[in-house]
Amino acid sequence: MHRFSNQEIAHILTNIAEYLAMEDVPFKPQAYEKAAMNIEALEESVFELYKSGGPKTLDNIPAIGKGIAEKIEELFKTGKIKEFEKLKKKAPVKIDELSAVEGVGPKKILKLYKELNIRNIKDLEKAAKAGKIRNLENFGQRSEENILMAIGFLKGASGRFPLGYVLREIRHIKERIERVKGVKKCLLGGSIRRMKETVGDGDLLVSVTSQKIADQVMDYFINMPEVAHVQSHGPTRSSVKLKNHLDLDLRVVPEESFGAASQYFTGNKDHNIELRKIAIKKGWKLNEYGIFKGNKQIAGRTEEEIYKLLGLRWMEPELRENTGEIEASRKDTLPQIIGYDDLRGDLQVHSRWSDGQNSIEEMAERAKAIGLNYLAVTDHIRSAFGSKLEEKDLLARSKEIEKVNKKIPNFKILNGGEVDVLNDGRLYMRDEVLKKLDIVGASIHTNFKMPKNKMTDRIIKAMKNPHVDILFHPTGRLINQRPPYEVDIGKIIRAAKETKTVLEINAFPNRLDLKDEYARMAKDAGVKLAIDSDAHHVSHMDYLEFGIAQARRGWLEKKDIINAWPIEKMLKMLK
Repeated sequence: MHRFSNQEIAHILTNIAEYLAMEDVPFKPQAYEKAAMNIEALEESVFELYKSGGPKTLDNIPAIGKGIAEKIEELFKTGKIKEFEKLKKKAPVKIDELSAVEGVGPKKILKLYKELNIRNIKDLEKAAKAGKIRNLENFGQRSEENILMAIGFLKGASGRFPLGYVLREIRHIKERIERVKGVKKCLLGGSIRRMKETVGDGDLLVSVTSQKIADQVMDYFINMPEVAHVQSHGPTRSSVKLKNHLDLDLRVVPEESFGAASQYFTGNKDHNIELRKIAIKKGWKLNEYGIFKGNKQIAGRTEEEIYKLLGLRWMEPELRENTGEIEASRKDTLPQIIGYDDLRGDLQVHSRWSDGQNSIEEMAERAKAIGLNYLAVTDHIRSAFGSKLEEKDLLARSKEIEKVNKKIPNFKILNGGEVDVLNDGRLYMRDEVLKKLDIVGASIHTNFKMPKNKMTDRIIKAMKNPHVDILFHPTGRLINQRPPYEVDIGKIIRAAKETKTVLEINAFPNRLDLKDEYARMAKDAGVKLAIDSDAHHVSHMDYLEFGIAQARRGWLEKKDIINAWPIEKMLKMLK
């Protein structure tokens, strides 16, 4: 029996979908994509489900039909899927590499392979630099230039992973280590604890009751099923590379130094340097083992005592970036940043009426189950893609929302929409229609490469529309995939203040848009923000955590986030 994580299974199914899309096979690619999405969202291990109940357990996973269930069973039994191997032989390309390049989809990958024998990103870059791509049908010079730009962006982003795509697996590892008998404390450190939008590696700190337990924990750690390669193995520190390519260290820390180690290994580097400077001025030494006066340790058991001895208030990990938090702590002016349980609503989700995977009722039930009081269903009203709502659809959908609102007590579904901003700043839908909606978000979905002044003017014109309440994913970036479009963020923030337009922090892990520094600029300017999941599946609402983390790193408080307010107050804020 071959063990595969949910992430690995979803990855294989996604690749199969892309190969099938290359060949223009109808329906199947969407089925594999949907199955991959549902497997990635599962809390339970698909492998463990199969091991405990056999093939019939796979049938109970949403969107897993008989055919895909058989493929997963084949993977567990043989370590591979024959159909996948055949598809790879037919077009032996590194589909992960090539599809990561913005604007290069499955059909283009096949054409590039057939016409220019391009198999990987290195081949693609070489051909683009040689001017060979511009002559292909459906490409052209602009397309070739964009490919080179996208490759350059990918190179600059290499080695870091969006937090939302690795955190669940790291937390599962932490939970299992915590359950080892004799482990007293276990803490995630580094950029993961600071909830940075991307992470390059991970640190786990543990304190144990004896060296014997430390040896057991280390042995367990290096033999986990997630481990691809053991880089080092010792009595107090081991390092592995996981199958998801993330490097992870485990350190055993004495209990009397656990607070100092958690502070040190949380970072960031600049924050830690400033703390060490304070300690030096007091005649002390600060390191990962504690604060020392000569050879005597005078603090180290908890983070709180480290900060207190340095004359500072303890501060949330997300604030530890050396961006003014030390001075604010000294003056006792640190903000009471928004908590992870403070949101009351989600103001951007999508249902089957556009490109979502679930019904309005399913989305609402999920929102209520995670503790929200309201939800805005904002299906796409746009010209850029096929999945869109027209006027007649909006009317029919509003009737469905009314019905579902009657079915779910103590919860409110708002009738919303995500409308495309056209090149000249006008909106895709008429004002007469938009004014009937409870909430309207405006988005840029086309022509990302407009000159900076034109893009800025385009967005500001949209914000001036009296029916636009929120600017969704304001800079359009996709982390490690697409850079933000050129825009004057200062002008956008000032226009948001003047027009009373809310700016969004989109919580989807590959967006996290606005960036934390821009969110802080907006707060300082008196602009209100919303944290939205942009959910296209019920499981995506869990991504709200990452939007909240982005807001916390931007020093935002509950008063700055409109969907942390009761619905009556929130609705009064809208245009």
